Amino acid sequence: MTDDPRPDRGVPPEDGEEDGEAPEKRGATVARFFLLPLLVVGTALVIFLVFNLMTFERRSPLDELSEVRGGTANRRWQAAFELSRSIGRIPPGAERDAFAAETRRVFDGLSGKRPEDVKVRRYLVLVLGKLQDRAALPELLAAAKDPDPETRLYSVWALGMLGDPSAFDTVIDSSSSDDAGARKMAAYVLGKLGDRRAISRLRVLLGDPVEDVRWNAAIALASLHDASGLEVLRKMLDRRATALEARLSSDQSEVAMVSALQALAILKDPASLPLVERLARDDPNLRVREAARKTVEATRGSSRETAPGAVPSRPRASSRNLERAAALLVV
Repeated sequence: MTDDPRPDRGVPPEDGEEDGEAPEKRGATVARFFLLPLLVVGTALVIFLVFNLMTFERRSPLDELSEVRGGTANRRWQAAFELSRSIGRIPPGAERDAFAAETRRVFDGLSGKRPEDVKVRRYLVLVLGKLQDRAALPELLAAAKDPDPETRLYSVWALGMLGDPSAFDTVIDSSSSDDAGARKMAAYVLGKLGDRRAISRLRVLLGDPVEDVRWNAAIALASLHDASGLEVLRKMLDRRATALEARLSSDQSEVAMVSALQALAILKDPASLPLVERLARDDPNLRVREAARKTVEATRGSSRETAPGAVPSRPRASSRNLERAAALLVV
């Protein structure tokens, strides 16, 4: 028997591959049906993004104020809201003063009795406060007695931004409101005003049924160098308690803890050191540990200054240390 001269057929060609088809042909097919369309889509997307960046126009505060003055009802309050967030872009100077004067004119043309003006007024009082426009004090004092509770709350907040001592009586009145949000805001602002006449009222607010009001009262008292709220501040450092009682998220509890630690750093209370040292060492959050570490340093430094023969330093102004406490506690 002679050997079969035909080639071995034991391995059939793969689907779609005929004898003699080169690998280069398969590569060209892939490029034609997959890579080239992908390249076209990517190029079109880049052109679209570049075109949008070239034609994008950032709205200026004046643009937003024009919308507040003459836009549609829905657009007016949205423009006022955006303005309250972006007003910090105007640096102090003549331009800012002129803008503040124009904002006052727009605000004076609004009425709390017109439903379409209510939301606009809420945000414009914040704009006036953030502009640090002391000429707006009469408008803000009047708005603090507005029929709309949110306008009253934002007005008291704006008065705190101005820091004018003449707002004291208005803020004290707000601290007796039936609305917990108003009491909470008033407690915060009383600390910002720095008037020690507020201490007696803030001590009353330490017994408020609402946690946030008690917390703000304790922080405000600390900013006035009064230790009456120490027990409340220590409770604020209990992460589990704040989460359960005040129904705060983990992030919110940490903001409350940092605010309490900043207040304790002002008071420099030696009795709180063991608790604060434990947080500086063991708390899972970096911000809390760092705030606790600074509080420990401030308290220990105060103890060294009061040792026999030491010359105590003058207490530092504390309002700057608590400038950000409102992020959780007053909103």
